[in-house]
Amino acid sequence: MRRAVVESPFSKPEENSASFFRRFYLYQKERFPFLGHGLLVACFSFSAIAYSRICRGAAGFVGTKIFLSGILITISLFLLVRIFDEFKDAEDDALYRGDLPVPRGLVSLRELGWVAVVIFVMQISVILYCYPQMLWLYLLVIAYLLLMGKEFFIASWLKKHQFWYVTSHMFIIPLVDMYASGLDWKLAGANPARGLLFFFAVSYMNGIVLEIGRKIRVPDMEAEGVLTYSGLLGANKAVLLWLCVLVVTLSLSIAASLFAGYGMIAFIVLGCVFILCSIPAFIFLSWKTPKMAKGIELASALWTMAMYLTLGGGPMISKLFFK
Repeated sequence: MRRAVVESPFSKPEENSASFFRRFYLYQKERFPFLGHGLLVACFSFSAIAYSRICRGAAGFVGTKIFLSGILITISLFLLVRIFDEFKDAEDDALYRGDLPVPRGLVSLRELGWVAVVIFVMQISVILYCYPQMLWLYLLVIAYLLLMGKEFFIASWLKKHQFWYVTSHMFIIPLVDMYASGLDWKLAGANPARGLLFFFAVSYMNGIVLEIGRKIRVPDMEAEGVLTYSGLLGANKAVLLWLCVLVVTLSLSIAASLFAGYGMIAFIVLGCVFILCSIPAFIFLSWKTPKMAKGIELASALWTMAMYLTLGGGPMISKLFFK
């Protein structure tokens, strides 16, 4: 049975009529770039495991099989989050963002639904084969993801209260973090280190940094029906909010560093990264251009990766290769 090709002002017939694998390749380039997201999530997973081991005082790192399969699960979990968002936002996207892959007919929700099923079967299979004791942590993440997909059964209320919408949805990040860190403490049969609470809090705030940072626009770039924080609060207030979230995340990162026993180098790195990532925001306050708005988005990604590398990745690499 041939797939129905959607026609819209944004449709590209040569793309919409291509094979599924070609269309999914184009879809991921727009909505979930495997290379960029893969590097960030790999850093996220490595650092969660590393921070857990450092806090427990465990020697070395987990085995290659555990680490690689863990990366596969965490990357595909975030891809599931992306796919669930496509279903959740389908109505608004069709009304206001016809240029996106689903409303313009590049891929259908039905096809993405099947991709989600394949991912779920793959994840279950990998977990049962490699480490069945991780299943309950995985199912906890999936349960929360399903609730997110249903907007916790209060979709209308959440849509009117953006603060609660964002804060409720961001819990998926520390939950995935809990799974990733469990590849250390859970598989070792140990209790999770208390310092992980700081690490999870940093992950949660990093998600908010990314969320706000990618939704700041110059006034001329605002579009009807497309939610941005600059549109909700005004450009200056949105940037100041982003800077406040950055400060909170920095404070939590310092607490996590202290708990792990890191020295002055970690604090210097955190301070330098904070100053570097703040620069686009301060420039934007005086010079509102699309380039500076994009700079805040890029600074959000740099901040997130730097936090994970500083708290877990960097110290672990130092222990493995330089001591």
